[in-house]
Amino acid sequence: MSGSAVVVSARSWLGTPYRHQASVKRVGADCLGLVRGVWREVVGEEPEVLPAYSADWAEVGGRETLLEAAGRWMRPVAVDQMRAGDVLLFRMSPGAAVKHCAILSGVGGPEPRMIHAYWGRAVVESWMGVWWQRRLAAVFRFPVPGSALAACAASLTEDDGV
Repeated sequence: MSGSAVVVSARSWLGTPYRHQASVKRVGADCLGLVRGVWREVVGEEPEVLPAYSADWAEVGGRETLLEAAGRWMRPVAVDQMRAGDVLLFRMSPGAAVKHCAILSGVGGPEPRMIHAYWGRAVVESWMGVWWQRRLAAVFRFPVPGSALAACAASLTEDDGV
């Protein structure tokens, strides 16, 4: 799968209202819901059932829940090797757990661009300015459909009746 297929999918979510825990195009999505929806469109069934989560989930518990999940199902990429279509994970403050995610939509121009669900607004495409760049914690790439990782995710979904 090309990064451009991921970007095309992500752009089709633009304008979807922000809704905590949602992942339905044109109805509602939070930042994770956007990534989940794009996963379903470009990879297939989601590999895990997500538990309900509160708006402050990253501030309690001290676990890197989002970072760990990304590492289970996607391939890590060095920041200097990121390309359009990659998933970006952010720490909102130093020492805090990763809490926000986005999809890199472009690397040309003065700053990279990203697509993300923005609290209080909608799914938007915006510049990944210095504020965001300083908070970038990790970059991951979606698995290629038919790859061993995608097949593993699909078999777990089928086996678990998800």
